Amino acid sequence: MIDTELLALATRLAVDAGNMARDGRRERGVAATATKSTATDMVTEFDTASEQLIVGGLVAARPHDGIIGEEGTNTAGTSGVDWLIDPIDGTTNFLYGLPGWAVSIAARTAAGTRVGVVYVPSSHELFTARAGHGAFLNGEPISCSATTDLALALVATGFSYSVERRRAQAARVAELLPRVRDVRRLGAAAPDLCNLAAGRVDVYFEQWLGPWDLAAGELIAREAGCLVGDLHGGPVHHSSVLAATPALFDPMRELIATVDRDLQLRA
Repeated sequence: MIDTELLALATRLAVDAGNMARDGRRERGVAATATKSTATDMVTEFDTASEQLIVGGLVAARPHDGIIGEEGTNTAGTSGVDWLIDPIDGTTNFLYGLPGWAVSIAARTAAGTRVGVVYVPSSHELFTARAGHGAFLNGEPISCSATTDLALALVATGFSYSVERRRAQAARVAELLPRVRDVRRLGAAAPDLCNLAAGRVDVYFEQWLGPWDLAAGELIAREAGCLVGDLHGGPVHHSSVLAATPALFDPMRELIATVDRDLQLRA
């Protein structure tokens, strides 16, 4: 029963925050107000306002929960429930007026992530999942694609803000590109994972995410039938994520390992 309550709360707050940011940008415009890890890792007033709205709603409804947000919220809780918030996943898209940004909210306990919500305001798409109960888009069940041939796989990925990491990632993608159908870089991890869950792409991989980037989308992808792990044979971690249809998971992991070995030999 508690998962149902957590999902309802996360859904309401994600939609409220996403609509606030979308409408505010439309009415007042937007500009970067700060940077984080690098000069290209931007924060806007709406990132901060969205996190404040979500945190305020969580504290009002569940004052004893822990909360971790991308924009600095770090509150310890005593209830056994912790929230992971990305108030605007895809800030660069948001800043430039591109559609691929979202609000991501997840709740986890000692048993793992229990609920995940990703709301994409530009398309009015609401992705939701409860552990063990499947994944949904606007209330309708979704599932991953049935693609089995890696050469026909549409692969989504993202890049680090670090120049050196981006250079290595670009070299990897250049080697992967001829061996798959094509590669998409849409600019936000949570929507990428939801696109995978909905069968719009067949594989997603990325490194050096934050835990708030991963938590909700990873649950949604798993509940849609995807396999999820890291790039090297271990469990998924926000620093190393591979998610794919069941038939493509191992072949993609092996391909990435082969490409990485070859790049090291040439280095």
